[in-house]
Amino acid sequence: MDFEFIRVDKSERITRVTINRPEVMNALHPPACREMNQAFDDFAADPEAWVAIVTGAGQRAFSAGNDLKWQAEHGAQALRQGLDSLSGGFGGLTRRFDCFKPVIAAVNGLALGGGFEIALACDIVVAAAHASFGLTEPRVGAMAAQGGVHRLPRQIPHHLAMGLILTGGRLSAEEAARLGLVNEVVPIEGLAAAAEAWAARILECAPLAVRATKEAAVLGLERPLEEAVQTVFPGTLAMRNSRDYQEGPRAFAEKRKPDWQGR
Repeated sequence: MDFEFIRVDKSERITRVTINRPEVMNALHPPACREMNQAFDDFAADPEAWVAIVTGAGQRAFSAGNDLKWQAEHGAQALRQGLDSLSGGFGGLTRRFDCFKPVIAAVNGLALGGGFEIALACDIVVAAAHASFGLTEPRVGAMAAQGGVHRLPRQIPHHLAMGLILTGGRLSAEEAARLGLVNEVVPIEGLAAAAEAWAARILECAPLAVRATKEAAVLGLERPLEEAVQTVFPGTLAMRNSRDYQEGPRAFAEKRKPDWQGR
């Protein structure tokens, strides 16, 4: 389908979603979130799409988060209604708990508020050296209600997270990397290539095994260790019953590259 506020490109089993509102620092209003939700619905449902990359247009901002000018014009109720209608949440990702395909964030500048929440919802984060991150909502009378106040304390030490979310503070890309929030920091000129390289390494692995791994890792965190280890998740069963589960050992024995089919 045609999109007004985002671009979607697909090739070689990678879906690339670009927020395309550089004139407002790639801030997202409900119509743009609706498009992103549709793009990630399509990604989740497409058997030929194995990895996604999300980024922003230009070099200034990944996303400045919620479009405050749109909210000021249309009201908070219209914003809530617009976001509540989306199964995937803000940016189509912050409430997407049932897609176990990997998603990579290529953070090309500011990732503030909801923009940071989108990055926190991704599996791998690659950042340009000039990027910065922050849950700045308290500075505009709000809170990081699209998962930020819950994800950040789960991903970095408690007091560091609280110091950031209670002050609306910011992290540089290097600081975020030191805290483990960013996998790799690169010059802006190499950002797209770095994200593609991560996607390529994922694509070397069996897609059902990747999804089973993500599912077990994410859902297992909610359970005591013994229970998590003993649980066989649906994705694990799908992996074990797949053609690829036989192809991996066969390719290893025959000393050749495996031909993954995702089935």
